[in-house]
Amino acid sequence: MTTDDALYELARRTAEEAAELIRSERPQTGRVEVVATKSSRTDVVTDLDRRTEQLIRSRILAVRPHDGFVGEEGAGVSGSSGVEWVVDPIDGTVNFVYGIEAYAVSIGVRVDGVVVAGYVADVPRRRAWGAIRGRGAWRHHDEERIAIRAPRPHSLSHALVATGFSYVPEVRAAQAAAVAKLLPHVRDIRRIGSAAIDLCTLAEGGFDAYVEQGLHPWDVAAGGLVAEESGLVLQGLSGPPDTRLVMAAHPEIAEEYFALVRACGF
Repeated sequence: MTTDDALYELARRTAEEAAELIRSERPQTGRVEVVATKSSRTDVVTDLDRRTEQLIRSRILAVRPHDGFVGEEGAGVSGSSGVEWVVDPIDGTVNFVYGIEAYAVSIGVRVDGVVVAGYVADVPRRRAWGAIRGRGAWRHHDEERIAIRAPRPHSLSHALVATGFSYVPEVRAAQAAAVAKLLPHVRDIRRIGSAAIDLCTLAEGGFDAYVEQGLHPWDVAAGGLVAEESGLVLQGLSGPPDTRLVMAAHPEIAEEYFALVRACGF
């Protein structure tokens, strides 16, 4: 087993254990209590977010104690190995709180700053996607890996575009204006509420393109690699994807789509 394979398998095992914790602990009905907020009063954290991240960190660092760890809900751990784990314990926390079945455990692995492996576990639907850099992307069906390749869109005007919105009110207002400009040029817009699920769904053809502002490394590390390894192009406003902007599309429409997104004011 290569180093990347070993890192991937640790991500997979840990994400599946975390997903099982979430499934077992979330009430079958009703909402989940919010214990804190982040960027705004509507950007929420639950106790299970924190406990899931603690589980993931403890499992990974028990096996690889010299690695770094970057998690959404806790303080980072500096490592000395050049390997860093980038983790969102529940991507789509608002969905999780409300009981909307679209939230995921996302674990990406960076080596010297480059994401080399990623695993996304869709918790309520029991789906999972994975990728290793240079080796492709796949859906998991039990122990079987089913390769995925993003299909070529018919045209930009027929593109179904996934997006998301910031929880900071003034940023949301600007995003709403940009989406209003984008809508006449594409088939339609979808907003699911989990960047990791959006990017993996895009990778297997559930969407044709993607745009979002305000994403952090833990939001996009694993799902972004799945999207890239499925053949999609990821880009930021004027370089690689970053917190300012993440765009993704098939190479056949990428240049035209990215220009449109910039023209719309994202």
